Amino acid sequence: MTEILVIDDDKGILELIRRALEREGYRVTLQEDPLAIDYEKLAGYQLILLDVMMPGMDGFDLCRKIRGKVDCPILFITAKTEESALMEGFGVGGDDYIKKPFGIGELRARVGAHLRREQREKRHMLTLGEVQFSLQEKRLFYQEREILLTKSEYAICEYLALNRGQVFSKERILEHVFGFEGESDESAITEHVKNIRAKFRRFGFDPVETVWGIGYRWKSKEEK
Repeated sequence: MTEILVIDDDKGILELIRRALEREGYRVTLQEDPLAIDYEKLAGYQLILLDVMMPGMDGFDLCRKIRGKVDCPILFITAKTEESALMEGFGVGGDDYIKKPFGIGELRARVGAHLRREQREKRHMLTLGEVQFSLQEKRLFYQEREILLTKSEYAICEYLALNRGQVFSKERILEHVFGFEGESDESAITEHVKNIRAKFRRFGFDPVETVWGIGYRWKSKEEK
């Protein structure tokens, strides 16, 4: 299910947006306080709606702070329509604006349009609980300590993490890591996963779950 985060200090607007988007089948998380954002959960959202004028931290500053951690669309909700404000918003990493007051139809249309065309590749950091991927450098960290992985081991972890919650067969993982023309077979995936688990267990955490008869998936530390 598509996850959307809405950040606005106005409870009325939050509820209006929640009702409108939940009717479209989205799962909506509301946040009134920009200073209370759970940064570890940001990577789980496919779109963020962000008010500009908020106490404690305005939307531009918050966008600037989180843009390096997420690649999903960030849409500002604002009554500020001056060109300078719009340019500032785009400059800090915003993707679009929804101007107040807005209609429910416009809200749904803009959100839907961004989600449909959101096919950009992840570029920066991916944080899942205490695990962090440096997607540019192809490095993986647990509790800020690097876990040294081979290129193939990292590729498997990144693939499962970016598609967390989904189960992938060994054949599917093999095709992703080595390509259709690769000479390795599915037993290579089994050995790579074995090595990945051994490295993570040194830190008391095993994120790769075997789904018997199907394949593997990425499991967060909170899952039992």
